Amino acid sequence: MMDLRQLRYFVAVAEDEHVGRAAERLHISQSPLSRQIAQLEEKLGLVLFERSQQRIRLTRDGRTFLAEARAFLTHASRLESLARRLGRGDEGGLCIGYLEYAMHSGVLPDALRELRDGRPAVHIALYNQQSDVQLEGLRQRSLDIALVCEPPPPDDPDLESAQVLNDPMLLALPAGHPLATADAISPQDLAELKWIGVMHKESALRHDTFIAACAKAGFTPAISLEATEPLAALGLVAAGLGVTTIQRSLRHQAPAGVVLRELSWFAYRTPLWAAWHKVNLRPLVEIFRKTLVAGSDAARQTAAMEAA
Repeated sequence: MMDLRQLRYFVAVAEDEHVGRAAERLHISQSPLSRQIAQLEEKLGLVLFERSQQRIRLTRDGRTFLAEARAFLTHASRLESLARRLGRGDEGGLCIGYLEYAMHSGVLPDALRELRDGRPAVHIALYNQQSDVQLEGLRQRSLDIALVCEPPPPDDPDLESAQVLNDPMLLALPAGHPLATADAISPQDLAELKWIGVMHKESALRHDTFIAACAKAGFTPAISLEATEPLAALGLVAAGLGVTTIQRSLRHQAPAGVVLRELSWFAYRTPLWAAWHKVNLRPLVEIFRKTLVAGSDAARQTAAMEAA
């Protein structure tokens, strides 16, 4: 096994062609330096220097070995620097699973922007997958972070999670609808409207939860059209085909012709969770996890100020 210290000593002596000057540059005494060079030659079975009372100089084999030693030490230095960057989370790669909602709501883009601002060398791979596929990806270590609609169970032996969004819903109405400018909107008003449902690809459970929340609020939505995602439903609202509810975080994506109204009495929320493996093998994963959680805290504070 090559000894990096001995290689550095050899290069210093070879460059100075003088043990005393090399020892001074290395901040050691001459005798230990000479012993290290002799041990290196013995280990290699190679005479590196011609020695005389006046000077020390490289043999032909020594000159060949010097070129390779310099290249080896340069690579070792680069490798050490890379390891330090990886250890700080300044370099490496992240594999992130996400739902479309994580992208449309801004949770994922905002977190990625903050990460890349300080760590431009990090490579990001994004995978749009359903929640169950993402959680399995975490278990198999093919994903580092998952953004899912439902967290793993609290007693899951492998995975942990934190909620990064719990979005209240806004009522989306065509701009010309009488309720668009009404002073107040009651549950009875909503019972009389034509609704556009959003059938999420994730599962029927979210749809059932939404219907149950409507019933608890005092109305049953008469769903006449269904879309597979919220932005498509907003397009149908803009066309005057009905009303729908969307997450507050999507309000800036509402097209022209759509008016959004607060429903303070409507308790339904759309959650988003970040999940990760309990055994954290890389600092970069922990850094991004903290970025996601901190971003969600800031978003909640902003939303509370806007609501006030």
